[in-house]
Amino acid sequence: MADPRIGGRAPRIGTDDIVRAGRALGMQALSVKAVAAELGVTAAALYRHVDGRWGLERLVGESILGELTLRDDAALDVEPHLLSFALQLRGFILAHPGLARYLQVLFPRGDAGRRLLTDEVEALARRGYTTEAAIVLSGAVASLSIAMAASEEHSAAAEHDDAGGLGREREAAIAGIVVDDDLGPAHLALPQLQRAEYVRLVLTGAIRGLLLAAPPGRAVAEIIADLSSTQKEL
Repeated sequence: MADPRIGGRAPRIGTDDIVRAGRALGMQALSVKAVAAELGVTAAALYRHVDGRWGLERLVGESILGELTLRDDAALDVEPHLLSFALQLRGFILAHPGLARYLQVLFPRGDAGRRLLTDEVEALARRGYTTEAAIVLSGAVASLSIAMAASEEHSAAAEHDDAGGLGREREAAIAGIVVDDDLGPAHLALPQLQRAEYVRLVLTGAIRGLLLAAPPGRAVAEIIADLSSTQKEL
């Protein structure tokens, strides 16, 4: 693409152009400089439409997140519903590399994130939660799902970029555990789980623990008091 600064008038751009270029680059490669180059304009031209890197991330990130529609099966009780919510969010994040980092910084950050949170709060309200408790519970489960997706994405990227180096590192770590007198026998007795199954088990355990402190109908103050009681013992 020709440099618009050399003769002629720079092309006119709008936010739709920025979103299109940003999504073409992907969240992992997103930057003001990269989008400007993709559109054939200067970085200064972009700053007339977005508030720097943060504004650009929000514009593109919310555009992607806007495509996620959470399915709510009314037949599901609270625990399986929250697991479904967590897995839907995880799956969408992993399908859009770089989105995990965007969501880890702050969630919700814009209109699309607020819509998802509102939808989940309403789903929990239909299951007996107050709005305040639903916000706390849905936020906690979303944070867990985002963190696990970010870890998976980081590991996958490292394995891809390092041409098998992470795999060798993982094998070396396991070998060190196997020869340990205490950890080795227990490790060998553990069941072998696929990543997806492991994620489901961890999320289920975390959700089940949250629900012990935050059952339907319980006030936020009581939830916080319950969870804080253990801290006082430490």
